[in-house]
Amino acid sequence: MDSWLQRALAKIHWAKIPLSVLVLLLTTGFLVLTPEGLLGKADAIGYAVCHRIEIRSYHLGERPLPLCARCTGMYLGAIAGLVFQHRFGYRCSATPARRILAIFALLALAFAVDGLNSYLTLFPALPHLYTPTNSLRLITGSGMGLVIAAMLYPAFQQLVYRQVRDEPALKTLSQVFWLLFITAFIDLLVMSQNPLLLYPLALLSAAGVLILLTMIYTLLWIIVLRRENQYNHWREYSTFLITGFGFALLQIMLIDLGRFLLTGTWDGFHIG
Repeated sequence: MDSWLQRALAKIHWAKIPLSVLVLLLTTGFLVLTPEGLLGKADAIGYAVCHRIEIRSYHLGERPLPLCARCTGMYLGAIAGLVFQHRFGYRCSATPARRILAIFALLALAFAVDGLNSYLTLFPALPHLYTPTNSLRLITGSGMGLVIAAMLYPAFQQLVYRQVRDEPALKTLSQVFWLLFITAFIDLLVMSQNPLLLYPLALLSAAGVLILLTMIYTLLWIIVLRRENQYNHWREYSTFLITGFGFALLQIMLIDLGRFLLTGTWDGFHIG
């Protein structure tokens, strides 16, 4: 294993060019094979991670958004959480304090309860707590997005960078409340269903899928090749970022292919 690792590490630098070519070819294939237009590409991304049930989605005119209400909120919330932590907790690698973790635990619990309740309504014979709505799906989804960001951001800093700050990115309750306020404002923009707002938000939510998967695959390859805590700038691990993006796109394309072969359509699942 050690000799294999040494050979792999020696090849990382020069592998950037062929990796970039492969990822470019993969991206070209994705753009060619998926539905037309920016929203069509966003639909293809959402198709890999979301049921895309029309009645459980917000609509841009006649068409549903690329992700259902819950997933739209989750990925927009994750983007908001990552950007906020990068701005106010740059290179911070510690987990938040217990009182802040308690807030995130409540957000995760709300996501689980609303998701389960919404799922139960698919079966009329089963009881459920309340009538679910897209607004509740969006809100609880965005809360879960904040939870994901709060866990992923410090983990990324801790595993990638050589020099980090041993403190949480979210240090105070005031910061958390500001983040919740910003996320609630984004939710209100979605709920307005204004086409001028929904269009960029729809694209951003789909981009959130790629961003999260790229970060996760980047971390995975850094760990597999034992390159933790080696970098001072993103350019130094750009080969891993390219690889992470390539695997994220490959995962999406493979799931898209499997789902399309099963259903024969790019539409979401139909219920009732």
